[in-house]
Amino acid sequence: MIEIGKWNTLKVIRSKDFGVYLGEEDSKTAETILLPRKQVPEDVKAGSEIEVFVYRDSEDRPIATTNKPLITLGDIKKLMVKNVTGIGAFMDWGLEKDIFLPFKEQTSKVEEGKEYLVRMYADKSGRLCVSMKLYNYLQPISGYKKGDSFVGTVYEYKKGMGAFVAVDDFYSGLIHESELINKVYVGEEVSGRVVNVREDGKADLALREVAHIQMNADSEMVYDIIKSYKGVLPFTDKADKDVIMKEFGLSKNAFKRAVGHLLKEGKIKITEKTIEIIN
Repeated sequence: MIEIGKWNTLKVIRSKDFGVYLGEEDSKTAETILLPRKQVPEDVKAGSEIEVFVYRDSEDRPIATTNKPLITLGDIKKLMVKNVTGIGAFMDWGLEKDIFLPFKEQTSKVEEGKEYLVRMYADKSGRLCVSMKLYNYLQPISGYKKGDSFVGTVYEYKKGMGAFVAVDDFYSGLIHESELINKVYVGEEVSGRVVNVREDGKADLALREVAHIQMNADSEMVYDIIKSYKGVLPFTDKADKDVIMKEFGLSKNAFKRAVGHLLKEGKIKITEKTIEIIN
C-alpha cells in the first residue's frame, strides 16, 4: 500500500507528457500516484523504480515528489510559521504546499517567521498536519544523569506546573515553575542542567547551575552592575523583589546570596539605603 507522508519505492507504470504514474505493481488497475514531469529523473522508463515522498497537493490529491521534506509522518522537527489565519497556521516544510498547524493543536499563540517544535500526523481525513502537542510522543530520557547539562526546546507551558521541554528535541523534560525565575517562551531553545531523572523516564530540569556554582556567577554579575552605578547601588537587598528582578534578573533570595558572598569577600558594604563597592 502506498503510504502518504512517507518515502515509498515505486515502479513507473506509465508515462505521460505531464509526468509518470507510479505504483507498487506493473498493473493498470493498481493504485497509482503522479510524479510531475519536472520531478522525473532522466532516463526513467516503464518498470524503473523511484524513491518518492507521497503527500497531498493543493487540491487534496495524492502526489509524489523527489524533493526532500523537512519532516515526515510521525517525526518531531522544528518548522517555521509562514502564515497565521483564523483557523490555524501554515508552516514551511520544504515542499510547495505549506503544511497546516490547526488552532486546536497549538500549545500557545504562534507568530509568523518563528520556529516551533511540531509532530506530523494524519487527521481523520488522511490529510497531513502538524501539532505542537508533544507530551505523549517524546521518548524517555536516555544518556543523561543528574547534574548533566542539556539543551532543548520549550514546546508547552502550563501555569502551576512549568515549562515542558523536549531535550535534544527528542526526550521528555520539565522545568518546574519554581525553577523559572525568568519567563521562557514556547519555541525558545533553553539550556541548563538535569535535576533528576524520574522512574518514568521523564527529566526534571533547571535553567540555573547548582547553588554554589550559580552564586559565584551571580556575585560577579551583581558586582559589575554596581560598578555601572559608579560603585553605589541606590537600594539594598531589602528592595522589592520586582526592582531586583528588573535590574539583575535574579530572585530576591539569589540576590541576597550574591550580596552576602560579596560582603564576605570584603568587596562591598551595605548602608541604610545603598550598597557600595569598597575601593
